[in-house]
Amino acid sequence: MRKSRRSNGPRLLLFQRDLVRLLNNSVSFAEFYARRGSIFQAGSLFLDARTCHLCIEVVDAGKHAALAGMAGAYLAYCDVTRPGGAKKTIVAVFTDGDSDNLIVGRNGVFYDCKGLDWDATITKIVSNPISIREAFWSPYKKFVRLVEEQIAKRAAAADAEAQAKVGATATAVAQADKAKPAAKEEPKKLDLGTIALIGTAISGVSGMIGVFLGTLLGLGIWMPLGILGIVLLISGPAMLLAYMKLRQRNLAPILDANGWAINTKTKMNVPFGAALTHVAKLPPNAERSLEDPYAEKPIRWKFRAVRLVIYILVIFWAVGQLDDYLPEVLKKEHIFPSAK
Repeated sequence: MRKSRRSNGPRLLLFQRDLVRLLNNSVSFAEFYARRGSIFQAGSLFLDARTCHLCIEVVDAGKHAALAGMAGAYLAYCDVTRPGGAKKTIVAVFTDGDSDNLIVGRNGVFYDCKGLDWDATITKIVSNPISIREAFWSPYKKFVRLVEEQIAKRAAAADAEAQAKVGATATAVAQADKAKPAAKEEPKKLDLGTIALIGTAISGVSGMIGVFLGTLLGLGIWMPLGILGIVLLISGPAMLLAYMKLRQRNLAPILDANGWAINTKTKMNVPFGAALTHVAKLPPNAERSLEDPYAEKPIRWKFRAVRLVIYILVIFWAVGQLDDYLPEVLKKEHIFPSAK
């Protein structure tokens, strides 16, 4: 009995010494919210012009991501290695910036709590909103990406069709002396219905653009508010949805997936998230040099002015503001008659 008490003595002393810190890191999370370095934080990841301070060591990235995805945070799993052969896996929680350049295979540098540097490579990503700024630009980026994908698909299809025609022509030329002369095909006649359909479509699109521009220009001095309203109409839903998700970011699922037993929500709101990830900025009194010795020659200001005037005239013609000053054949109503 005395021997058992003696063996438990050091444990009781250690428990009494570390009880407060254990409570501050697993119950109240006081050290985490005070940014004093919690016991579950493995170090800092430097990647994509950012410093991510919320990095946690994990054993199995696949199993961890199944539960950690409920945290609502943007997670990047990285394999970190040292020249001596040491290797481990961490998960970095990105809470500021954007995700444009965060892709699998991207490399960075990880510094652990002992100050040792590790080579880091992203191996898995759990995508979630990072910031409201990213959400503002997301609809426009998605539109540009969609247009680029459609152009790439059409270009690939056109290239394949051209290659097929070249192959067929080469085969026909090679076998020209053996083949019988083909009958001449009659030239295809223009389909008046198709032409009328195309004209109607162009007229409808032109009329819609004209109504839109006419309404916007008709606001007068309130036109900036109209433009702001259009921008909010496009970006507002994405920003609202991102804000609601960012307010619900929770650290508990990330720790639970690592074997912890967390009985409370550990929220990471927008201001606190910005403190966990630092985006690189220029030092004080520093300026960017925008001089490019290999830049293309700038377009002359006269050409820009002429192009701007042409754009303005086209807009006014589209809304019918120039019909009083143009001959009948050049009026908008004559070229694109509105349906009555």
